[in-house]
Amino acid sequence: MIEMDNVFVHEKALCESAAIGNGTRIWAFAHILPGAKIGEGCNICDGVFVENDVVVGDNVTVKCGVQLWDGVSLEDDVFVGPNATFTNDRFPRSKVYPEAFHRTIVRKGASIGANATILPGIEIGPGAMIGAGAVVTRSVPPNAIVAGNPARIKGYVQIGGAQMSKPVLLTQPQGAVEGGVQDLGVGGATLHDLKVVADMRGSLTAGEFERNIPFIPQRYFVVFDVPSREVRGEHAHKKCKQFLICLKGSVGVLLDDGKSRRELVLDSPGIGVYMPEMIWGTQYKYSKDSVLLVFASNFYDQNDYIRTYDEFQKLSASANAD
Repeated sequence: MIEMDNVFVHEKALCESAAIGNGTRIWAFAHILPGAKIGEGCNICDGVFVENDVVVGDNVTVKCGVQLWDGVSLEDDVFVGPNATFTNDRFPRSKVYPEAFHRTIVRKGASIGANATILPGIEIGPGAMIGAGAVVTRSVPPNAIVAGNPARIKGYVQIGGAQMSKPVLLTQPQGAVEGGVQDLGVGGATLHDLKVVADMRGSLTAGEFERNIPFIPQRYFVVFDVPSREVRGEHAHKKCKQFLICLKGSVGVLLDDGKSRRELVLDSPGIGVYMPEMIWGTQYKYSKDSVLLVFASNFYDQNDYIRTYDEFQKLSASANAD
């Protein structure tokens, strides 16, 4: 056992690494191999095994019975529940080793429930919540709540960590102010009640640019034939504004400005959502027949996209500071 200042190692634990941060506690029957790196203020509980090529950030809790294999990285403030299982080889064979193990990354503030299984080579986004017993086969978006086998997105976490309230069905807009526009409380995003005319010949909905839709679009795109459990969006724009209308079926829409987050379900062509620039947008829970129309204020420009939630948070915080 290596002696370290300000680190507690239980007398029945084996810690072979010297890269252990101040204030970390390592409890009975835990075994830390020499190459592992563990940050400050961590709690490594009974019976945890940590291999060499493992990086654990600050203030991480790893509960009893967890093994962190080569290639696993846990960022700051991660919680790993009892007997959660990580893997690092998709096709394991006895005495057969890959050239390099798949790297699995659990981003800052994410939580993994008891007995969850995490397949190799995926990323669990910041703030995500993995339900107990879930089998995670694909990367998880930031702040998503997933459960089941295979794990599917069930909802999203509110700013501050609590689960958001049930999303509002928007067939009839609720709380709309005069003029058919409702402030959604997220970065200038608004809900718009569009004109609908129905008679025995059928139904029609219409809107006017710069009146009902707050800009003149330079392009549009239509999303359809999406498997009902797939997630789209998951990005923000630096300058481009968007207006979303679900022409058929229904789709869940998550809006996030870095300070507030709100989820809606678009389920009528008579309702639209205006999403200004610097809003992290996610669409999921598509019905099988859903058709989503999106108007965009700018021509396509890949440099206008913010693809990672970390970058979005940094740019959002910088803009708010200014």
